[in-house]
Amino acid sequence: MATSRQPNGASSIFHGKDGRWHGYVTVGVKDDGTPDRRHISRKNRPEVTKAVRELEKQRDSTGVRKAGQTWTVKTWLTHWVENIAAPNVGENTIDGYRVAVYHHLIPGLGAHRLAKLEPEHLERLYQKMQATGSSAGTAHQAHRTVKTALNEAVRRRHLTINPASIAKAPKMDEEEVEPYTLEEVQRLLAEAIKVRNTARWVIALALGLRQGEALGLKWEDVDFESGVILVRRGRLRPRYEHGCGNRCGRKAGYCPQKINVRRETKDTKTRAGRRSIGVPEQLVALLRQHKAEQERERVLARDLWVEKGYVFTSPTGEALNPNTDFHRWKDLLKSAKVRDGRLHDARHTAATVLLILGVPEAIVDRIMGWEPGKSARMRRRYQHVTGQVLQQTAAKVGGLLWGPRPHALEPAAGVTAPGPSQPPVPAEPTLYVTLLGDRRIPFLYREHADKVAAQWGVDRPGHPAEVEEWDREKWEHEGPDGARAIRERMPDRRIVHHAHAAYLPGGERLNVGRDERWSLVAWEFETSLYTDLPVRWLTTRRPGQEVEAQVRGTDREAVADAFAEACAQAVDRSRNPERYGDVNAG
Repeated sequence: MATSRQPNGASSIFHGKDGRWHGYVTVGVKDDGTPDRRHISRKNRPEVTKAVRELEKQRDSTGVRKAGQTWTVKTWLTHWVENIAAPNVGENTIDGYRVAVYHHLIPGLGAHRLAKLEPEHLERLYQKMQATGSSAGTAHQAHRTVKTALNEAVRRRHLTINPASIAKAPKMDEEEVEPYTLEEVQRLLAEAIKVRNTARWVIALALGLRQGEALGLKWEDVDFESGVILVRRGRLRPRYEHGCGNRCGRKAGYCPQKINVRRETKDTKTRAGRRSIGVPEQLVALLRQHKAEQERERVLARDLWVEKGYVFTSPTGEALNPNTDFHRWKDLLKSAKVRDGRLHDARHTAATVLLILGVPEAIVDRIMGWEPGKSARMRRRYQHVTGQVLQQTAAKVGGLLWGPRPHALEPAAGVTAPGPSQPPVPAEPTLYVTLLGDRRIPFLYREHADKVAAQWGVDRPGHPAEVEEWDREKWEHEGPDGARAIRERMPDRRIVHHAHAAYLPGGERLNVGRDERWSLVAWEFETSLYTDLPVRWLTTRRPGQEVEAQVRGTDREAVADAFAEACAQAVDRSRNPERYGDVNAG
């Protein structure tokens, strides 16, 4: 009688000549193409049957660990960080990985067999790190690093599950950053005038560039005529090696013959990071002055000068070291008598200023270099609700509930005006440009452009308006005011009152005979002049040294009252420029 035979690949159980029961389970295919069959041996049949079924279940659910080298945590982390991560991530990222691996993970867990590592081992390590002085942030960095490393081990079948995905990460209480107030910013700018590389700190506080982005700027990235800075690279922290053969007995960074083995800059990591930013005219003037000062330094340095084209350099033309830059920031805080803070807090301050000014979110993302998918989270993190924001919000609520109801343009028939429930605007949207005589006004939504064109025709019979489709890149290169002018909301039809005066040095009124107050509907103003507050005023110094007083708002009487105060400050500012920190005034 013929015996039945198990089909190829099926598990088998049999009683061996050694008196033990044996089982074989096919779990996959080896690198050479032959079946990968795992052997199990037990004293009796029920035990071996149970073990075979468990291995089959593991094979069919999470998979079975790959046969071959028996990894320890130390050997796997070392292999991963040097041979897998290092060739594929940026310099700053691999620095963080190496600190976590060599200073925390290997000393704490290195002797464990990789396959035997448990979530509890990781959790005890995190607790021990914090008990011995490491911050929660450092422990969290170790957790993220080991999770990434073990994910790769799972992908390569050296592990079946990642214990770091199960372990509870160290709890981090995100510290609420307090951005600098307008008064503190003005004190910092007034003190920055007295130090070298003044424009470096103005860029940080006004534009919110990251430290690496500011130090990586080159003069080829600055368009003085258009008033635009192009951000496209970042400065890397140097990494030194001994140039003396390690004979000096110092750390590599302090070796008299140290050698920097890392490139100075790298391109921005994301498309959003590569961006053009409009620059206030005061900062453009400051950059021109900075360039002239750099020319004088080049003459003084003579043959010691190294020409690399950076905007901010050492006295001999070298790229600024981020560590040196950090210490200069701390010195600036002390000399300005401003509370201590991180250099990155200047970026939080710039983002909050954009919130106070009511800049549209799409433009904020562009200026700050945030990716579309992460921009909402980054705005929550960087834009802080200050007292000024709360006051502006309260004024809007009060105007809505107790003031006259503003008359706004209605959406086109059958079309719902875009609001919070609409999907986010695409990264590179088509713009709809309304041509109003010699003016061009860009909108993100077609219905806004069409409605403004129709209203223009009603207000000015015989002067029809047209709407053209432009791509965003064309507008930012050819349109007035670039990205700052793009409107993403329905234009407002409320009346805005303006008041304006200009004064020569010494306090003489310049624009005598001109209407000092006038009124127009809000949507006829350019974006940078628009306001929905009852009143707002400021004084500014023009490049030609005249001082302007500007007042605008929706409350006619408040504008009239504020105009007198603004003019008084403008006269005082024209006579005492140093009191207001004006650069090159006089």
